[in-house]
Amino acid sequence: MSARFAVGARVSVRAAFPPGHVRTPFFIRGKTGVVTAILGPYHNPEELAYGRSGEPVLPLYRVSFHTADLWQNYDGGTKDSTVVDVYENWLDDASGEKN
Repeated sequence: MSARFAVGARVSVRAAFPPGHVRTPFFIRGKTGVVTAILGPYHNPEELAYGRSGEPVLPLYRVSFHTADLWQNYDGGTKDSTVVDVYENWLDDASGEKN
């Protein structure tokens, strides 16, 4: 298993809202961030929650987002960031996207 994205890659989180046990926070769906670390391969917790094998394993990434991009009317610092661990099946390449 190899990671699809490298550290520094711009990624967007799928704007999906499937029913059931979902491990991707609502507030980052549809948002764009930057991969800051590749944490390794893990069994898919969305499958494990239903007693399944969790396979195939998925790379888990640490992704940094500009906090102001996540929260409407955010009045904190312009350099504030929010870091979230996200599984690869939720990420798309955003290298061609404009801010």
